[in-house]
Amino acid sequence: MHKRAVAFAEQAREEYGFDPDVHEFQAGTKTAADAADAIGCDIAQIASSLVFVVDGSLVISVTSGANRVSEAALGEAVGASPDTVSMADADEIKQTIGWAIGGVPPFCHDEAVPVLVDETLCKFETVWAAAGTPNAVFPIDPETLCTHADATVATVAA
Repeated sequence: MHKRAVAFAEQAREEYGFDPDVHEFQAGTKTAADAADAIGCDIAQIASSLVFVVDGSLVISVTSGANRVSEAALGEAVGASPDTVSMADADEIKQTIGWAIGGVPPFCHDEAVPVLVDETLCKFETVWAAAGTPNAVFPIDPETLCTHADATVATVAA
């Protein structure tokens, strides 16, 4: 297993008592469609952690692979103007969150940042999230994901 996926699994066990069942795919799971194809699940079950800057602070939106984040909806969900919402820079994500783009898990971050979970994910028994690298994912039920991420369920898609 890739050292970053191992680091995620160890951190999840230490911090949350959660033992993620990490799956790695050599072909990669960089896009929600790639991940769904590799796993054999519906694209809507892919829990993509996308990092945004909102009013100058980072916010993570864990979004269903079937949806696109609406900057207006994300801003509204955190009480900010949509014109203050933009995608975060890769370096800032790595420095603050501790993970690289494509491998950002929904929890186990270096710094506490607000996490919103797309309400669409809550209709599934199991969703699949990044486990520290673009090639690693793990299954989790949405309720546990929200608990570990200290997340708020919100409407983030247009």
